[in-house]
Amino acid sequence: MRYTEKQGIEMLTSGDPIALGREANAIREKLFGNTVTFIVDRNINYTNVCKNECKFCAFFRRKESKDAYLLTIEEILQKVQETVDAGGTQVMIQGGLYPDLGLEYYENMLRSIREKFPSIVIHSFTATEIQYFAQQAGISIEDCLKRLQYAGLSSLPGGGAEILVDEVRKRVSPKKIMTEDWLHVMETAHKIGMESTATMVIGFGETMAQRIEHMEKIRQLQDKTGGFRAFISWTFQPGNTELGGEKTSGWDYMRNLAVSRLYMDNIPHIQGSWVTQGERIGQLTLGFGGDDLGSIMLEENVVRAAGTAYEMSINKMVDMIKGAGREAAQRDTKYNIIRRF
Repeated sequence: MRYTEKQGIEMLTSGDPIALGREANAIREKLFGNTVTFIVDRNINYTNVCKNECKFCAFFRRKESKDAYLLTIEEILQKVQETVDAGGTQVMIQGGLYPDLGLEYYENMLRSIREKFPSIVIHSFTATEIQYFAQQAGISIEDCLKRLQYAGLSSLPGGGAEILVDEVRKRVSPKKIMTEDWLHVMETAHKIGMESTATMVIGFGETMAQRIEHMEKIRQLQDKTGGFRAFISWTFQPGNTELGGEKTSGWDYMRNLAVSRLYMDNIPHIQGSWVTQGERIGQLTLGFGGDDLGSIMLEENVVRAAGTAYEMSINKMVDMIKGAGREAAQRDTKYNIIRRF
């Protein structure tokens, strides 16, 4: 039986977190047994310059700011080398919308990485960036994605989704792409054989109905394309942002996580966020439907800019998973297990 939107809203509004967690965990166990996965990769933010100036972002800078930066290709390659040396299998390259870079810059970046590091998977660029690249080049989203794919791009992260309800987006990121744009980029990527993840950020003052509306849109697109590998949610970090406000509670996050496992019945992997929640709640996500803990994050800048920073290593990750009574396994981008501990 598939949960309806009304049932989803009821679960988020008045559902008992422990009961929801138990139900979500039963589904996780049926799908994945006792295995919990993670990946070793690096977030490379090639620039912090962004013309969108989202109110919830503490990372962006205007181009004229004294601490604005743009990495050179050589600096990016050095970061990839460090990732390889640390046993990493993937890089996630993301940045702001830099006003003066053309599509050729990104193609050159991808080719340079692929030529020097053919084994590294390039899981990079948000839907927001893809649309911007296409607009700059004066081409369609599909042609843009095909060019990037040919240059070495393997798959897309789900960043930029936040809450897929325009009423919320216009309030927190009025210059950013709207809901249909994000969905169109993802559908187009799936159409050309480029899989992706889907994401959600909670704690913007959105209603529970708006959260379910977000999940429903992703669920419907997954029914159509089957291209989402995982669903990843985390909480808005208000520190140093224009939007400000208070962090939502850990219980709210855990309930939302459990509901995402129950509601997103066609997306296999649900990822818990130790990056925003810390190790203790990260560990608890494994009892609330999460089967994956994402990356050990060799580098992370965006959440850190908002004043939240947790450190992780392979040993700490394995200990955290084992401490929850689970078996730890390193995976690749496609969720294939490459090493068990």
